[in-house]
Amino acid sequence: MTSLTPALQRTPAKPFYFNTSAHLLRITRYKANTLAELRDALRECPEDSIFQHSFRTLQEHHFIREGFSNDFAHWALSACNEPSLAERLASVDVREFTSVAELRERFIQIVEEYLEQKPAAGPRRADDTFYFCASDIVVMPTSFVAHALHEFVEGLRRVSVHSIHHHFIEARLRLKLMSNDFSQWLHEDVGLTETARALNRVDIYTATLEGVRTQMVRILERALL
Repeated sequence: MTSLTPALQRTPAKPFYFNTSAHLLRITRYKANTLAELRDALRECPEDSIFQHSFRTLQEHHFIREGFSNDFAHWALSACNEPSLAERLASVDVREFTSVAELRERFIQIVEEYLEQKPAAGPRRADDTFYFCASDIVVMPTSFVAHALHEFVEGLRRVSVHSIHHHFIEARLRLKLMSNDFSQWLHEDVGLTETARALNRVDIYTATLEGVRTQMVRILERALL
């Protein structure tokens, strides 16, 4: 008779409820027609706008293989024709930041340094206006609930990519960018701290959301061995 692995023997402190969410996008009062205006708006816009144009848009960019990972970089290239600035903005890895405030300061620093090097680019009018947006979130339950680790893995396999985005990316604003819902549950309620850390290190840039799902399932399958 085969004994259960230590991971399978663990009883979570509480179940994991897979949710999904819908975003009600709204345009804020902040906008930019020049790079100088972008810098100023970055200083004043709500944190939710910074998160919107960096983390939330990953859901859109996951369906394309080309282009940049945040909206600021896209606009710098397509509307301002500043590929060097676009590359610098796109080089920001959001996983390195533990607060939206720190992420905001990094974007501001990049734009300020660029305008110091190329002051003529500051007042030059862009081809299109950049509108700072934010989202109101509507959270909805799914039919998937995990009372054990193997049910959690099965839930990951079967839920929609919108649920993956909700728990893996959207949750970071609520958790101050420190983690995601999946890792939180594995660490706090299952006691699999190393597995939780491995999940949190999954690259959200170089893979589609389906690719993110696949990587997470592989990590969890190794924990079950």
